[in-house]
Amino acid sequence: MHKFIVLLTVICFVPFSHAIVLKFNATLDGASASPPNLSDAVGTADVWIDQVANTMRVMSSFSGLWGITEAAHIHAATAVAGSGTAGVATQVPNLPAFPLGVPSGSYDQTFDLTAISSYNPGFLTASGGTAAGAQAALTTALSEGKTYLNIHTSFASDGEIRGFLKPESVPDTSSTALLLSLGLLGLFSLISQSRKRKIEVR
Repeated sequence: MHKFIVLLTVICFVPFSHAIVLKFNATLDGASASPPNLSDAVGTADVWIDQVANTMRVMSSFSGLWGITEAAHIHAATAVAGSGTAGVATQVPNLPAFPLGVPSGSYDQTFDLTAISSYNPGFLTASGGTAAGAQAALTTALSEGKTYLNIHTSFASDGEIRGFLKPESVPDTSSTALLLSLGLLGLFSLISQSRKRKIEVR
């Protein structure tokens, strides 16, 4: 029992990580491209912004493109959420290591948002010339739904499929840890009461 009390004390008082992770996702298709096209290709995109680690993870999958991939970028920020076009926010001429010359594929890359090399020079300049300014501008655009991922192909050089990234809530790890602590405290209370009753019965 004493070991259990010590364990509870450690769990309840060790400071938990307050990592703030923002998640965004999109469905990519030809109808959402600008200009729209008849391609029946499909794709998805997921973006995670870790505001403590200052990183951005980009995951995407796509299949059935009518052309082969020539480039892919994240664009920001459009004037209106969910529509319009904007300049490239991420590296040019292409997202690093994005599969080129293929009609189907997948992508998973993490970017250091504190590095100026993670941004298109034009976007960096428009955001005050610093990585911090570019990170803030990109995060704001993502949160407002004014950012999209675009896949350019030999069939449609302006983009065969694209999708606007929309915010998705992610549980805060610190809140989860707090709930776990409270649950363990409740369990400890029940165990203590049970032991007390057994002693009284005796």
